Amino acid sequence: MLKCSKWYTKLLSKSFPKGLVKLISLSSVPPCKFSTPPFQYCPFSVIAIPFDKASEKTFHHDDVDGEIEHPLSREIFRASPKLGSYKVGDSTFYSLIENYANLADFRSLENVLDRIKREKRVLTEKCFVVIFRAYGKAHLPDKAVELFERMVDDFLCKRTVKSFNSVLNVIIQECEFSRALVFYSDVIDAKNMNISPNVLTFNLVIKAMCKLGLVDRAIEVFREIPLRDCIPDVFTYSTLMDGLCKENRIDEAVSLLDEMQIEGCFPSPVTYNVLISALCKKGDLARAAKLLDNMFLKGCVPSEATYNTLIHGLCLKGKLDKAVSLLGRMVMNKCAPNDITYGTIINGLVKHGRAVDGINLLISMEERGHCANEYVYSTLISGLFKEGKYEEAMRLWKDMLEKGRRPNTVVYSALIDGLCRQGKPDKAEEVLSDMVNNGFKPNSYIYSSLMKGFFKTGESHKAILLWSDMRSNNFTCNEFCYSVLIHGLCEHGGNLREALMVWKHMLSRGFKPDVVAYSSMIHGLCNTGKVEQGWKLFNEMLCHEPKTQPDVVTYNILLNAFCKNGSISRAIDLLNNMLDRGCDPDVVTCNILLRSLREKLEPPQDGREFLDELVVRLLKWEKIIGASTIVEVMLQKFLPPKESTWARVLQQLCKPKKIQTAIDRCQRSLYS
Repeated sequence: MLKCSKWYTKLLSKSFPKGLVKLISLSSVPPCKFSTPPFQYCPFSVIAIPFDKASEKTFHHDDVDGEIEHPLSREIFRASPKLGSYKVGDSTFYSLIENYANLADFRSLENVLDRIKREKRVLTEKCFVVIFRAYGKAHLPDKAVELFERMVDDFLCKRTVKSFNSVLNVIIQECEFSRALVFYSDVIDAKNMNISPNVLTFNLVIKAMCKLGLVDRAIEVFREIPLRDCIPDVFTYSTLMDGLCKENRIDEAVSLLDEMQIEGCFPSPVTYNVLISALCKKGDLARAAKLLDNMFLKGCVPSEATYNTLIHGLCLKGKLDKAVSLLGRMVMNKCAPNDITYGTIINGLVKHGRAVDGINLLISMEERGHCANEYVYSTLISGLFKEGKYEEAMRLWKDMLEKGRRPNTVVYSALIDGLCRQGKPDKAEEVLSDMVNNGFKPNSYIYSSLMKGFFKTGESHKAILLWSDMRSNNFTCNEFCYSVLIHGLCEHGGNLREALMVWKHMLSRGFKPDVVAYSSMIHGLCNTGKVEQGWKLFNEMLCHEPKTQPDVVTYNILLNAFCKNGSISRAIDLLNNMLDRGCDPDVVTCNILLRSLREKLEPPQDGREFLDELVVRLLKWEKIIGASTIVEVMLQKFLPPKESTWARVLQQLCKPKKIQTAIDRCQRSLYS
């Protein structure tokens, strides 16, 4: 029977990390007898070490230094010559390498490697694979490449495709795709290495090429795989399909699905997910649904991601009833919906004005044991307020609190914005105080919502006071805050002077005005008769980046100003500029122009000819939505388009996949 001294127990406890000692506490083992040899309690092969007071002192660890404790004490190596027949083996080095790599203690790892190099020991390749993985987790691709190049000369280890793939994978994980392809070429072309790529190598290369958009080159590599005595696997096909789909070459990706099955490679749920996601983004839900049916026929069970992708596509297209039906099918097939599933459908219902249906789904969700997160509640609260259902929104808020759900900043933001939309900014301010008391910091969106609420109820002084509080509390305002304040002062406050002061303050802080700020200032200037100054700001907008270009609201403000001043020719020129820049007129544009033609011209015109020509012009540029909007306005004003114009409208709408749109528009025209 083996005997164990207290010194040996202490030695082992100091040789392992503290977490491991807690798991395998040697103090719980009888002090003198072991039913199992003591070395079986640890992952290292260590024999009993004789008691030595001098050695015992060297095992003292100073925890104050804050360094990572070594998984095996180096003193074992120093004492090894005194241990009789014991000699440090390569397996012990591998254990050290593995543990240092898992701890990401690269300094100690380098010390071990230096000792191995000095003693001219031969390490197996699996040691280097472990190190490469550690470098990958630590985002150190340079270290991995450097060690790969030293394997033969410094450590007498032959490099094979295993270590090569490990390093290649580390580089790709860091998204250094071009470097990965260069590394691949250098290694494969090097005569002194003699490394032949396998299917994993090709998978990594195809992935790098697809990420760089070099899909055609990836296809060439894919076709070369059989010539290298390799067989593409499901990952090869899935990676290439994903690259094709991202280049909008979905038909080629689908044909690849047929090819892989002919070759005897069965697709996985990931393979189908790639294709279904691409088809849903394209809007081809019919083919996506067929792929789902094909999965069942092939015995491939759809995953949560498969259902979620298709449900998301249905919600984007507004086919919410089908999305709910698919949810039922998901449950029937014993695939449990998750938070993403429910959240996607609820978000879709809210976006299409069906927040009440969203609440019913929330109830069903909770009956099935799912707890809705804060984002679901914020979506529903916001949707109910937008639909004018104040009482339902407040009831949902109270239910949330009663169920023990702790609201976060997102939920508070939805509630405060909703209250301000309902014209209750004072109640929203109370919610803000409650939010701060609960330890949440308001963001710019919350302050902006409150300011909009005060401006909407005519309490401009409260909005300005809130702005002053923000500045006194050193709150960092963004462009959105400035835009809300400028818009409120120009639109509701009627205070152009203060709006100009805020405008100058915004520019001095280095913020760039957005389209809302520009449009608000132009509106304020035009309302006070300073049309030319507004015109200068408009021209300034044209010189900025695309996101600051004038929109239909900006054009309508200036069109209305020109028409009021009787400058019909300038209004027509501005309309031409609007069309040339690809901005479609809306109902407000049509009403401004019709009113001017009727009131400002002699003799007055009903505007039928003018709008009919505008429709024809938009159709030439294939601006179907803009042309249809004007046609609807003409019908509402009892100004029917010419027969030739009707024919052109229907011809455009009846192009492939637009027939239903044409029927819907005709029905609206007949019954409106």
